[in-house]
Amino acid sequence: MAPPAAFRLLSVSGCLLLLCGTSWASNGTVPLVIWHGMGDSCCNPLSMGAIKKMVEQEVSGIYVLSLMIGKSVFEDTENGFLMDVNKQVSFVCDQLAKDPKLKEGYNAMGFSQGAQFLRAVAQRCPDPPMRNLISVGGQHQGVYGLPRCPGESSHICDWIRKQLNSGAYTDAVQKHLVQAQYWHDPLNDDLYKKYSLFLADINQERVVNETYKKNLMSLNKFVMVKFLQDSIVDPVDSEWFGFYKAGQAEELETLQESPIYKEDRLGLAAMDSAGKLVFLASEGDHLQFTREWFNENLLSYLL
Repeated sequence: MAPPAAFRLLSVSGCLLLLCGTSWASNGTVPLVIWHGMGDSCCNPLSMGAIKKMVEQEVSGIYVLSLMIGKSVFEDTENGFLMDVNKQVSFVCDQLAKDPKLKEGYNAMGFSQGAQFLRAVAQRCPDPPMRNLISVGGQHQGVYGLPRCPGESSHICDWIRKQLNSGAYTDAVQKHLVQAQYWHDPLNDDLYKKYSLFLADINQERVVNETYKKNLMSLNKFVMVKFLQDSIVDPVDSEWFGFYKAGQAEELETLQESPIYKEDRLGLAAMDSAGKLVFLASEGDHLQFTREWFNENLLSYLL
C-alpha cells in the first residue's frame, strides 16, 4: 500500500465497533461514518486510518467515525470473515443511535463489502438519518467468485473458497462465513433467493419490505464507485448494481436492465429518475485511487 498521497487500499471488511472517531464541534460539517472491507480493520494506518486522516485534513472540524466491529483490531479483522452480517449491522445501528454527534445525520462511506453493509444500515435503521451513501467498490448484487482474496498469504482465503464451493447456501456456511451471505450464484437463483441470509433480504428478493424502500429513497445521493481493473470483485459490474442474468454466468446486465430496477423493489428506478444515483468509475485495481481522484470525485458528497 502506498502512503496517503496515493492510496492503494487492499480490500477492507468491517470492524465490530470500537469507535475510532475524533471530536466534532457544531461547526456546520456533516459527520462521516466509514466501514472497511474484507481483510482490513477500522484503524489500519495504511488504509482506513489514512482515509480518516485525509478527510479530516480536507474538511476542517469534521467528525469521522471509523467502525470497529469488536474489541480490538484483530477481532475487527476476524469479524470481517466470520461474524454474521446481520448481527454486525444491528451492532452498528445501535452504536450510531447512541452517538450524540450523529443525531442530526451523517454521511456514510463503505469500502468493498463495508458498502453493502452500510446500505443495510440505511434501509434498516433510519435514525439517525444517513444523508449520502458512498459505495467504494461495494458489491450490491453480491459476488460469484473470489479471484484474489485479500490476505493471500494466509490459509483463510483457501478455506473460504472451499466453503463457498462446497455449499454456500447451507445453514452452517451461511451463519458462519460473511462472504457466503453476499454470495450470489446465478446458476442456482432459487437457492440464493431462499437461503441467502443477508443479500437476498436487503435486495428484496423474497418479499418487498416497503420500509427498506422508503428508507433507501430518503438518501440525498447514493454514489457507486466501480474500479475498471478490479481483480477482486467478480463480476465487477456488481459495483454498479449490475450482475449476471439469471441462469448463466456469462452474460451481464446493468442495474437498469435488471428485475430489481424494472420492478423497482428498492426504489432505485425512482432514485435514478430523481438524479439520486451517481455512477463513478476509477482506473486501477480494487480500492486503488489517488488523493486527487478522491478530492475531485467524492469530496463534494461529504460537505
